[in-house]
Amino acid sequence: MSTLKRFFQDTLIYGFATVFPRLMNFVLVPLHTDVLPAEEYSVNTVFYVWAAFFNVLLTYGMETSFFRFFSRSKESSKVFSTAFIALTVSTVLFAVGVFIFQDHLISLLDLDPFYFRLLFSVIVLDTLVVVPFAYLRATGRPIKFAAVKILNILTVVLLNIYFLWIVRKFPQFAPQIVLENYGPKDIVGYIFIANLAASAITFLILLPYFFKTKIVFDSKVFGQMWKYGWPIMVAGIAFVVNENLDKLLIKDMISDEIMGAYSGCYKLAVFMTIFVQAFKMGAEPFFFNHADKDNAKETYADILKYFVISGTLIFLVLVCFIDFFKNLVIRDPEYWMAISIVPIILLANLFLGIYHNLSVWYKLTDRTRTGMYISIFGAVITIVLNFALIPVLGFIAAAWATLCAYGGMMLVSYFLGKKYYPVPYDIKSIVGYILLAVFIAAISFYMFPGNYFVGIALLLLFIGIVYFSEKDQILKIIQS
Repeated sequence: MSTLKRFFQDTLIYGFATVFPRLMNFVLVPLHTDVLPAEEYSVNTVFYVWAAFFNVLLTYGMETSFFRFFSRSKESSKVFSTAFIALTVSTVLFAVGVFIFQDHLISLLDLDPFYFRLLFSVIVLDTLVVVPFAYLRATGRPIKFAAVKILNILTVVLLNIYFLWIVRKFPQFAPQIVLENYGPKDIVGYIFIANLAASAITFLILLPYFFKTKIVFDSKVFGQMWKYGWPIMVAGIAFVVNENLDKLLIKDMISDEIMGAYSGCYKLAVFMTIFVQAFKMGAEPFFFNHADKDNAKETYADILKYFVISGTLIFLVLVCFIDFFKNLVIRDPEYWMAISIVPIILLANLFLGIYHNLSVWYKLTDRTRTGMYISIFGAVITIVLNFALIPVLGFIAAAWATLCAYGGMMLVSYFLGKKYYPVPYDIKSIVGYILLAVFIAAISFYMFPGNYFVGIALLLLFIGIVYFSEKDQILKIIQS
C-alpha cells in the first residue's frame, strides 16, 4: 500500500470521528433555529465562543506537544504521564480560581450565572480528557477514539431532541420531575445541559486513564513540551479571535438579531469545516511520523494538491446548491438575511485548511513561535478590518475580514516555508483549481441562483477538468 493511500485511509478513520460529531451538530441547527429566535440564538453562540477560548487557554498547546515528543521519545510513557499530570493539575487549579472569582467572571463574560456554571463545568471536564484522547490517536486506536467521540455527540443530540422537542411537544412522555423544573422560556439552557451531560459521560469512560500511568512528572520533559506548546496556545487564541470576534462585534455594533442570523448562516460552512478538521486530525500525527522518510516532502506536496482539489469540490457543491442547503438546515427565513456570507466563509475555511497543511514546516523544524506570529498576524487583520468596516459595510465586512485573515496567514506561511523547509508544492495547479472554482461559484451564486441544472453542469465541468488533469496520478494512487 502506498504512503499516500495509507494516509488517506488513516485520515478517513480519524476523520469520521470528527465528521460524525460535526454532522450531528449540523443536524441540530434546524432544531435550534426553529425553536430559538435569532436574538436568543446569539446567546448560544456566545456560550460556545467562550468555550472555544478557554479550551485553547487551558490546554496550552499540550496536545500538539504530546504528538511531537511522544512520537520521537524513547520513554513515551514518561511523556504521557508528564503531560497528563500537568494538564490535570492546571485544570484543577483553574477550577478553584473560577470558584473564588466567579462573580467577577460572570460580569466580564456577560453570561447568566447558571449558564456560566454550566460553561466552566464543561470546560473543566473536556480539558481533563485531552491527553487520553491524544494517547488513543498516538497509539493507533482509532476505533475506541471514534466510539467515545460518537457516544459523546449522540448524548448531546438525544438530549437536545428530548428537551427541545419531546418535552415541549409531548409532555405526557416526560416524568413529573422534569415537567416541574422545565422552563419553556429558557430553552437555550437545555442545550448547555445536554453538553454538560455528554462531557461527564466522556470523562467517566476515559477515567481509567487517570490510573493507567505511573505518577512520574519529569520537569525537563515538561519544560521541553511547554517551550514547544505555548506558542501553539497563543496561535490557538489568535485562531479563536479570527473565528469568533466577528460574532461578538456584530452583537455589540449592530444587534443580537443580526448576530444570531449571521451565526446561523455561518453554520452552512460546516461541511468545509468538517473537511478541514478531519484532514487535520489525520495529518498531524502523519506529518510527524513520516518526517524521517526520504520522500516526505514530495508526499506533503501531493497531499496539499489533493486537499485543494477535494476542498474546492466541496466549496462548489455548497455554493451551487446553496438554496437547497438553506431550506434544509435553516428553515426560518428570519436567518436568511445573512446568506451572502456563506461563499466567503467557505473560501476562508478552505484557505485555513491550506494553512494547516503548510504549517508542517514550522512544526517539523520546531519553529512554533513563528507559527504563533503568523496567527497573531491573522488576528490583527481580523481585529482591524472588523472594527473599521462593520460600521460601514455591516455584517458582510466580518466575512471578508475572515477571508483576508486566513488568506494572509496562508500566504505568509507559504513564503516562510520556502525558506526554512522547502516543499515542492504544485503551485500552478493549486492556484489554478482555486481560481477556477471561485469563477464557477460566482457564476452560479450571482447569475444563476437556485438553478440546479446550471449548478450541476458547472460542477461536472469542474470535475471533468480536474479528472483529465490528474487522471494518471489518481489512477496510480487507486491501483497502488
